[in-house]
Amino acid sequence: MIRAATVADAAAVALIWNHYIRASAITFNATEKSLDEVGCTITTRLAQRCFVVAEEAGRVCGFATYDQFRSGIGYAHAMEHTIQLAPDAGGLGLGRALMAAVEAHATRAGAHVMIAAVTGENAGGRVFHSKMGYTEVGVMPQVGRKFGRWMDLVLMQKILS
Repeated sequence: MIRAATVADAAAVALIWNHYIRASAITFNATEKSLDEVGCTITTRLAQRCFVVAEEAGRVCGFATYDQFRSGIGYAHAMEHTIQLAPDAGGLGLGRALMAAVEAHATRAGAHVMIAAVTGENAGGRVFHSKMGYTEVGVMPQVGRKFGRWMDLVLMQKILS
């Protein structure tokens, strides 16, 4: 089931997010997110955009949200999303459902473009986004650093409207 997140979901969302911060290169972020930070993000995004979770058997198995790609009025219709699944939640269609919910909300809110910023080492993320209709539009070599090495950022985009 895909539903709007609540602040009560902050611990489950932080568990997923922090797993990838600690153990992977799918995010350049190296600082774990606190419960307060995640709760604030959920509250802020629900007030301005959306923040959804995938729930299976009473457990939050993933989340997705989006915000404006860059600040400034010229980017008002360009959004960037974040989507993550629990490590054991792949292959259930939850990523597709989360992405569909975020894209539908953004489209209703007047967004024209959704952007995915995928680390170059995240081949699975690139494949997922391609299957969801995203096109690779650029690679920014060595813009991120984590685990003592430089990493590329792959920009992918989907026209929503």
